[in-house]
Amino acid sequence: MSLKTKILIIVILLTISCKQTEDDTITIATAANMQFPIEAISEAFTTHTGIKNDLIIGSSGKLTAQIKEGAPYDIFVSANMKYPEEIYRSGLAVRPPEIYGYGQLVLWSMHDSIQPFVTLLANENIHHIAIANPKTAPYGEAAIEVLKHYRIYDTIKEKLVYGESIAQTNQFIMSKSSEIGFTAKSIVLSPRMKGKGNWVALDKKVYQQIDQGVVMIKQKNRNGKNAQQFYDFLFSKEAKKILEDFGYLVAE
Repeated sequence: MSLKTKILIIVILLTISCKQTEDDTITIATAANMQFPIEAISEAFTTHTGIKNDLIIGSSGKLTAQIKEGAPYDIFVSANMKYPEEIYRSGLAVRPPEIYGYGQLVLWSMHDSIQPFVTLLANENIHHIAIANPKTAPYGEAAIEVLKHYRIYDTIKEKLVYGESIAQTNQFIMSKSSEIGFTAKSIVLSPRMKGKGNWVALDKKVYQQIDQGVVMIKQKNRNGKNAQQFYDFLFSKEAKKILEDFGYLVAE
């Protein structure tokens, strides 16, 4: 374990221990594409139960590494099934992960003059294309699949600017340091971002379906009842409606 990782986990432990009260606040590690919907779901859950949540936002790959190194998360809300399944195979999950929704990829620009479409990426006026790191972020992986499907990856790969997660990728797009970029549909439909810039949803047939999974993490000396309540709430009609409002597809 690197010194940087050790320090990060110590900071997380101290932060959580300071925030935890008698109501046994639960800690939810959440993929960056789910930042806005999980905030809404968390708020609704707390309204119904009185149970508070601490949200830790990051790329699915990095959150997985933190969990495997001992980060005290109760629930992991991932951007795909690969990482929750890795947690389960490592013996760190209460039970196998389940799919809570299906993500959608969009191409987004904050430049009024740019109307996004994939073939535009090869245009000489496009110098920087924001994308989440495909090694740790499922939406970045999906974006690479799109570029390869349209056979323009080799042409534009030098233009790609990699964000650590969708959250950092969004910063590149919103600051206009990248003229255009790939992000989650949940971002452009969020109350904070809705109506900002121009975006287009990408054909779901040209990238592998983004099955987003959730898993409960084993924690010693912790009451898992509250975590179980949140896990169950994520599959409730109310939570599913929130997910749909943010552009996710959900199972009936």
